[in-house]
Amino acid sequence: MQRPATHGAVSAAAASYAANAALGTAVLLGLVDTSRVGWVHHLLYGVTCLTTAAAMLAAAADPHGRRTCAALAPAVLPLAVIPFAGTHGRRHPAVALAAAPFYAAALLRAWR
Repeated sequence: MQRPATHGAVSAAAASYAANAALGTAVLLGLVDTSRVGWVHHLLYGVTCLTTAAAMLAAAADPHGRRTCAALAPAVLPLAVIPFAGTHGRRHPAVALAAAPFYAAALLRAWR
């Protein structure tokens, strides 16, 4: 059984990622205009990076959480690439969505 800290940390990371992806999708579809508050998306990205790192540390420190950490670890690559993917065009959303399966896998592992 994994520690509650691992559950909470992975859940927080996944929730932050989902919120950021939802905001990005809403902007892409023209449902939300963040031209004056673009910093919100950037702030959510920073929070996502920090909570992901915290989740990986919590899972790695948990004797039963190593597989959870391994499931989440590949999400670091798209998170690292996203600032260089540009904000216009298809690359940015494609790179951002590449992290989704790893958050899902980590959530499944954390809550097993």
